[in-house]
Amino acid sequence: MLKDKVAFITGGGQGVGQGIALALAKQGAHIVVTGRTLEKCETTADMLRARDVKALAIRCDVKSVDDLQAAMDATIAEFGRLDILVNNAQEVARGKLLDISDDQMNGNWESGPLATFRLMKLAHPHLKASQGTVINLCSSVMKRWDVGTYGVYAAVKAATQQLTRAAANEWGKDGIRVNAIMPHAKSPALAGWMKANPVEAEHFQNSIPLGYVGECEDDIGAFVAMMCSDGARYLSGQTIALDGGQVFIG
Repeated sequence: MLKDKVAFITGGGQGVGQGIALALAKQGAHIVVTGRTLEKCETTADMLRARDVKALAIRCDVKSVDDLQAAMDATIAEFGRLDILVNNAQEVARGKLLDISDDQMNGNWESGPLATFRLMKLAHPHLKASQGTVINLCSSVMKRWDVGTYGVYAAVKAATQQLTRAAANEWGKDGIRVNAIMPHAKSPALAGWMKANPVEAEHFQNSIPLGYVGECEDDIGAFVAMMCSDGARYLSGQTIALDGGQVFIG
């Protein structure tokens, strides 16, 4: 159970972030929902309040240092603590390397590993006080044999994985656990990709041993809730494929 724990989730207005928020709330956690579109965050917050937990919606562009600081300050002002940080937000630029602009690359870097790096540092003193945990979102695209058109996305997610490992090693003495997941989930982004690329999408789904793409709350969110619980207190520094058995990490 996560009763009265406080979780801060980036990109919580829809998709995987929303699913994680709902699953944590099911276990009794109060949730701070952040994202670039406040209306989406408010929608998620209303869903959370319907589950009898407290929820705070904050407009936050993770590429903005000021937004990150303001969101963390608002969290502590509202709840007085932080137990769980979920770094979920990420821009995605898909295309061949020669077709990706510097601006696109910078956007992926700033919204992914740089934002994760900044937020983990902002959260550190609060997570140290609560003996809390960090969950970072990576992707199995890091393990594809052919990353063509996914090179930039794979690169920034690999950077996030290394930050996860470094933080777990450095902050274990502070009682902070840091892990990452590589999920397949029915997010709006994945649904859009599958619709736009039906042939590749069919091959993708057929390559999942369990035969389906995970549900944002019941498959991805529920597992994250378990990772944040006392039952996983010895789990740290790991990147876990949450993909129905598709990826072989070795």
